Amino acid sequence: MTKFLAELYIARAKCDATAEGWERLRRAAAELTAEGRPVRPVRSIFVPEDETCFLLVEAVTVDDVHEAARRAELACDHVAEAAVELAEAPAAEGSVS
Repeated sequence: MTKFLAELYIARAKCDATAEGWERLRRAAAELTAEGRPVRPVRSIFVPEDETCFLLVEAVTVDDVHEAARRAELACDHVAEAAVELAEAPAAEGSVS
């Protein structure tokens, strides 16, 4: 599957809605997967200062990501294919883990 990054606007005052939206996205992805259109939410990142939430989603097509977001009632401002390196960076010398 391909990785996609979806960008959403979330007002800082509604930051508690990010967990609720993530759960709705997980349910919508499960529905689509059951219909033969595999979608898997991978990670979310909320940047309160910018009132922006980024969702990393695996799917076959960008249309599947849009459909999952639509079913989850998430207004995605932008969805694009992402090149993601999931390995963690090595700790700097002398740093505390």
